[in-house]
Amino acid sequence: MKHLIWKSANKLGRKSVLLLLTALATQSLYALDYPEAGDVAQGSKTWSENCARCHNMRSPSDLRDDQWVASVFHMRVRAGLTGQEMRDVLTFLQNSNTRATSVNAGQAEATTTTKAASAAASSGYSGKQVYENSCVACHGASGKGSIPGAPDFTDKNGRLSKGDSELLSNIITGIQSPGSPMPMPARGGNSELSDAELNAALQYIKASFFE
Repeated sequence: MKHLIWKSANKLGRKSVLLLLTALATQSLYALDYPEAGDVAQGSKTWSENCARCHNMRSPSDLRDDQWVASVFHMRVRAGLTGQEMRDVLTFLQNSNTRATSVNAGQAEATTTTKAASAAASSGYSGKQVYENSCVACHGASGKGSIPGAPDFTDKNGRLSKGDSELLSNIITGIQSPGSPMPMPARGGNSELSDAELNAALQYIKASFFE
């Protein structure tokens, strides 16, 4: 009888150990599903340069944040991305899924050229820096667009012919351009950029490509 009791206790002990190991392994897998945050600007460049090679670029809003984790892990091997590039892309996609609040047109109009320089200076990011870090991947160094559907900023009758309040609102909340397979995400995919920094980028774009 004692032998049977001891044998049963051993079986229960092994089951407990197995359950504990399973729980720890599951936690580890969940941790792998949510890697450290990457660089948004680098992620946007990697996204535009790699995804368009094989298929039309998908909108970041096509999938939830957790679904993008699985997709990016899968495509990392197929696209030959490094671990850092994968984290950058994932951070860009998840930031692009951030819902932006609507913008008051009058308030946006009040933060145009006269306030842009001082506001950007206080934040530490100039319009040029914001454009080169968060916009150039899709809009190109020439402002003519580097992906299908991106507007040509040099077109005098194009997107930049609209008022500053409308343009700033589009940048803050995101916009779907006609003919573009991928909408521009809110704040260019970088939710950490302030309204003042985005406005500084708008003024830089207009001064560099349109005026």
